[in-house]
Amino acid sequence: MRCSIADCPGEYEQREVVRAVHQGDRIIVIEHIPAEVCDVCGDVLFTPETIERLEALRQTTKPPIRTVPLYKFAESA
Repeated sequence: MRCSIADCPGEYEQREVVRAVHQGDRIIVIEHIPAEVCDVCGDVLFTPETIERLEALRQTTKPPIRTVPLYKFAESA
């Protein structure tokens, strides 16, 4: 499918992406998300089902599979 961004000549292709989202006062990272990604500009499209699943994960109280450190950019210098 052709990219929906104006003047972009790219085509969408199936890939897996990673997204960081807020969960209350925490940030969670979700990986292996199926998406259509433009091969030129990187625009990302999710199906309605994927969006529903992402929201369900954002609302979950299950413990994460693993944890990672979080750094503030302003404090990294």
